[in-house]
Amino acid sequence: QVQLVESGGASVQDGGSLRLACVLSGHTFDGWKMGWFRQAPGKEREFVAATTTASGTYYADSVKGRFDISRDNAKNTVYLQMNSLKPEDTAVYYCAAGLWYKGSVYYPRDYNYWGQGTQVTVSS
Repeated sequence: QVQLVESGGASVQDGGSLRLACVLSGHTFDGWKMGWFRQAPGKEREFVAATTTASGTYYADSVKGRFDISRDNAKNTVYLQMNSLKPEDTAVYYCAAGLWYKGSVYYPRDYNYWGQGTQVTVSS
């Protein structure tokens, strides 16, 4: 059974930085596309960033240039480095794993497993 555990969420000031980490267990890391999504109160879950097995990276326009996704296959871990954080980045951030050949990287429906979420709060 695949399990995902996120860490790194915290409260920071406007303009601050955080690094989220997500560890995958129960399966080899190869073969999974890994994504980060976020959900703010009263809003739908939205795509933030993703990385594929070929190390391609994808970003939402709202975070492009500020966030960086990376994966360490040796550690079964995907990271999300978040810089220049804004109050509108406040949300619960979820890590997700999906079969690389199934669907796109942008939609929650195309991911098979989800972490429990980690809260990121950015105050002005």
